[in-house]
Amino acid sequence: MYRVVVIGGGWSGCAAALTAKKAGADVTLLEKTDLLLGLGNVGGIMRNNGRFTAAEENIAMGAGDLFAITDKCSRHINIDFPGHKHASLYDVTKVEPCVRRLLREKGIDVRLMARAVDVVTRKKNKQRGGRDGESVIEKIVLAGGEEIEGDVFVETTGSTGPMGNCLTYGNGCCMCILRCPAFGPRVSISAKAGGSDIMGKRKDGSFGAFSGSGKLEKRSLSEELQHQLNETGVAVVPLPEKAIKREKLDMKVCKQYALNEYAENIVLLDTGYAKIMTPFFDLETLRQVPGFEDARYVDPYAGGKGNSIRYLSVAERENTMKAAGIENLFCGGEKSGLFVGHTEAISTGSLAGHNAVRYLKGMKMLELPIGIAIGDLISFANESLKTDDGLMSRYTFAGAEYFKRMKEKGLYSTDAEEISAKVRRYGVDNIYEEQLI
Repeated sequence: MYRVVVIGGGWSGCAAALTAKKAGADVTLLEKTDLLLGLGNVGGIMRNNGRFTAAEENIAMGAGDLFAITDKCSRHINIDFPGHKHASLYDVTKVEPCVRRLLREKGIDVRLMARAVDVVTRKKNKQRGGRDGESVIEKIVLAGGEEIEGDVFVETTGSTGPMGNCLTYGNGCCMCILRCPAFGPRVSISAKAGGSDIMGKRKDGSFGAFSGSGKLEKRSLSEELQHQLNETGVAVVPLPEKAIKREKLDMKVCKQYALNEYAENIVLLDTGYAKIMTPFFDLETLRQVPGFEDARYVDPYAGGKGNSIRYLSVAERENTMKAAGIENLFCGGEKSGLFVGHTEAISTGSLAGHNAVRYLKGMKMLELPIGIAIGDLISFANESLKTDDGLMSRYTFAGAEYFKRMKEKGLYSTDAEEISAKVRRYGVDNIYEEQLI
């Protein structure tokens, strides 16, 4: 049996595991914590702006399983909030068990609390057409010493942590959903295998970026705010002038939310908790705003001071999602570029998992056409990393530079039939449903 090992159980890793399984491989998914989805447990925003287009492209290509779950778990659909249209907000308290059950029902071996810390490599396999200087991964080494063998590997470990990075480039460990103190730090598999990683930058030249939001316990807010969130999904609360901190907009990883509205107001979204759209907000100051007198953070617990730092470990890769310098390693999600968002993670992970099986079969790798949004994003983000400006940019279907590009190139649509027809014209409809083995 052909063995695909996916390292990292966030949205991208789950997507990669599903497409690799559909293509016929035996799939093992390694996740260092006790929860799948990673930052997806604190996110919740889907289908906003160009993400609607990308979601429908994925569905048309045969990678719709995870979107079916987020649609089913949505507390609110087709809502607008500053800078964003037709969004869905999934319930972060319900989505992870659904994904876990799906993967196991599909026959994927999900290994929780299995932290990858090292690799066993050998020289390239000439029979596979490996390139000069490329290494080949044979095994993943877990904390504790267990070794997991595989024929091809997909790294979707993200780019957040470990604690030292959050201290060096942020305000310290913020006690976020990734829980490095309990489950151990993230380790770069691409670097361990001999590849080189890229670090994203901020405008001031420093490395990394703060996660863009936190979670408040909804019940700690006023009854009026709770009612508004439950009914509409959104609450926008103006801030007094002394509480406005515009400089925080430049810290955010989520540039689609780096708008004045997010500095001048508290923007809340209902994802089961109250998602507060700011990297951090001093709790003493927050409690002086009407409706927030008893406010309390639930993730990150240090959300009054800081947030997690991301984009510190991005693998160099090709547009097929193959990692540079390592023959049998593919990557997805934030590991594969300065991408922002669940849809972006699912899109890149789905391609990585599918191409991992193409590699096993000795087939030509799939490179998605730039005539569809997903293919264009993957290509554009990769090309942009070659410039200093590109290292300071973030790439998302939902806003900022790339959503503007989507509209200019005619890639943005909210017509599902039109999107499906375009995918079909490019010959990649249901391509992820094809059994290759």
